[in-house]
Amino acid sequence: MLPAGGTARRTSDLAEAVREVEAAERPRWVWADARETYPALLRAGVRVSRCHDVALTEGLLLAYEGRYGENRSARAAHARLHGLPVPDEQPPDAPGTLFAPEPLAAEAVAEVLADQLRRIEALPESGRFRLLVAAESAGALTAAEMAHDGMPWRRDVHDALLTELLGPRPVHGMRPAKLQALADEVAAAFGHPVNPDSVQQLVKAFKGAGVALKSTRSWELKQIDHPAVAPLLAYKELARLFSFHGWVWADQWVRDGRFRPEYVVGGVVSGRWATSGGGALQIPKVMRRVVVADDGWTLIVADAAQLEPRVLAAMAGDMGLARAAGEIDLYSALAQSFGGQRDNAKIAMLSAMYGGTSGDAPKLLAMMRQRFPQAYQFVEDAAKAGEEGRLVRSWLGRTSPPPSSRWKELVSGPEGGRAARDRGRFTRNFVVQGTAAEWALALLAVLRGLLPPPARLVFFQHDEVMVHCPIGQAEEVMAAVTAAAEEASRLLFGRTPVRFPMEAVAVTCYADAK
Repeated sequence: MLPAGGTARRTSDLAEAVREVEAAERPRWVWADARETYPALLRAGVRVSRCHDVALTEGLLLAYEGRYGENRSARAAHARLHGLPVPDEQPPDAPGTLFAPEPLAAEAVAEVLADQLRRIEALPESGRFRLLVAAESAGALTAAEMAHDGMPWRRDVHDALLTELLGPRPVHGMRPAKLQALADEVAAAFGHPVNPDSVQQLVKAFKGAGVALKSTRSWELKQIDHPAVAPLLAYKELARLFSFHGWVWADQWVRDGRFRPEYVVGGVVSGRWATSGGGALQIPKVMRRVVVADDGWTLIVADAAQLEPRVLAAMAGDMGLARAAGEIDLYSALAQSFGGQRDNAKIAMLSAMYGGTSGDAPKLLAMMRQRFPQAYQFVEDAAKAGEEGRLVRSWLGRTSPPPSSRWKELVSGPEGGRAARDRGRFTRNFVVQGTAAEWALALLAVLRGLLPPPARLVFFQHDEVMVHCPIGQAEEVMAAVTAAAEEASRLLFGRTPVRFPMEAVAVTCYADAK
């Protein structure tokens, strides 16, 4: 790693050297992969303000260049630059071996950086893409810091909640008492033993009772009338809680009163984050009761209202929609254009962005096309590009995956129309969801810089953030959230009448924020 624009320097104590340079210069650090470098610095008590993540940037550039899925590591980028064989990609936490490669030299990383900057400058919208790279790299810092700091998680409250819902913690390999009682009810309803965890046994049992099922998904079970359905649905809900957020899960992911998941920046093709462990982005609502601020501290929770429709208004430059998006409740502002019904406005907007065609959607879409033609045409153009197998890009330049070879086979066959429409629905939403993800990344980057110590970002999901801070900092942090939302809007869209309201609340428990 090295400061951007700086020269390589050898040191026996990396953390101390970074601490000194960061304090004196606050440079933009360049490193091969933040996942490999930053956690160790955090453990040493070192935080940096900015970075350029070579691996994340290479992934963005490769996708833009139509080389989606190629190895994005700095080592692979260096090999491509010199016409050498590209190594297989290895996850940053892959166990070491006798033949594990040495870290890429700082001089080689500098070569890759220079090549990336050259490629970025050659892009038609290089300014936007530079912002994307900066936001994505800032996201890498934030993700590492959130995993290091962790979200407040009360193990005593967690245990009490699980005991309330499931019964006492069972011995390994056994079901909790309440789960077992529901399993017994399912078996009694069929008149013979049935394992509720086995799809095959359940389908066979229902068939024996004269009910044909293609699956045991909840939506399909709710459509049939059989005494096993109610206990089975209850069992499925609690079994999921037991498996994904039960005692064993807490043993693995909760340490020292903090939930410490592994975030994956840009883990979804649209740019949204994913997790490689811990399931931080799928915390059930009931589990929010366990997220409790430390004594003397509070949680500041905020999410962006109706983010994707507002993003569409700003991207499309549709002044009618933009004026409505200047209000706190966009759908209420649009209601007059859809017969005075807020729900109709919501259906029309969501159908336009997601390709909905059921129910009243076609009629409401026709109204949208008439009243907000630029916004309507914007997503229609993206859908058409997808149907024709072309690539689409977000506002800052994140590129959609190309169509697969299987898709190309399908569109040339009898199911071609359906396959084309399916991809059109994906690309229509990609341009909006991808840009919304960029707005959220910009928000994170700005907010991270505005927070007063010792306040810490501890959670981020799509358009929602959570900050853990001393009670005395609550007002300052809430103001920082508002300022970050305004700055993110300016960074992406310049001067626009579209508002991106970010209402923040201070709570002791996460469950009280909703």
